[in-house]
Amino acid sequence: MNIIEFIINNTSTFLALVTTGVFAGILAGLLGVGGGIVIVPVLFFLFQSFGVSPESAMLVATATSLATIVPTSVSSIRSHHQKGNVDFDLLRRWAVFILIGVLLGSWLVTRVDGTLLTMLFGVIATLSALNMLLRTGKSALFQQLPGTAGQTVMGTSIGFFSSMVGIGGGTLSVPLLTLYNYPAHKAVGTAAAIGLIISLPGALTMLVMGSTPTDAPAGTFGLVNLIGFICIVPLTVLFAPVGASLAAKLDAAKLKKIFALVLLLTGLRMLAQLVL
Repeated sequence: MNIIEFIINNTSTFLALVTTGVFAGILAGLLGVGGGIVIVPVLFFLFQSFGVSPESAMLVATATSLATIVPTSVSSIRSHHQKGNVDFDLLRRWAVFILIGVLLGSWLVTRVDGTLLTMLFGVIATLSALNMLLRTGKSALFQQLPGTAGQTVMGTSIGFFSSMVGIGGGTLSVPLLTLYNYPAHKAVGTAAAIGLIISLPGALTMLVMGSTPTDAPAGTFGLVNLIGFICIVPLTVLFAPVGASLAAKLDAAKLKKIFALVLLLTGLRMLAQLVL
């Protein structure tokens, strides 16, 4: 089968993945949320609509999401660095521990059933949504970051759990850092760099070590769906500025609450699918 026939036979797949890229890009620019927290559930339900089992859909969605974060995080790091919002001192302290967590988590993804990842993502999405809804404008609980042992646990945990559910560093690191009175703008900028430390080794591990499920969608190598990667990445990058432009005209705070509610329902739906 040549490339033209392949595209024709998978037109609906391409269109759905392109829509995912547009949606993720606009939300990233509009609300400042990481692409992974949007891409994973969309791909999870999308792949199932193509006849892929929930277990396989979650494995492929997780790995593909991490792969898409690699190029978008590079662009984001450059932008935040120009504004002086990337804390390289923190990165030097955390990088090794994040990497250890990522390697362990991404290796585990290649060995476990997708049901565990679905449950984990559902829990993280639900807690993230509740954090957005309940902690808006609230003061930090602690005045400074913990000592070396505490930061080691933080960095390792961020790498481990983020790689296991296909998200960048922002979903976990931003609320965690701001909890310790860390400046929000630096937390977001530093999270972009953390996202690269998570996504690159995580995606490579799942690409090389992952066994492609027998019912995986077309174009899947290891656990990474390369068609999804090719369709999503350019459109995410292209439409993020569109979202940022809309943010200047709309009430971003209200939109963030709406997104949090959608994320809450998504997380709960993923959890419900495990028991219903």
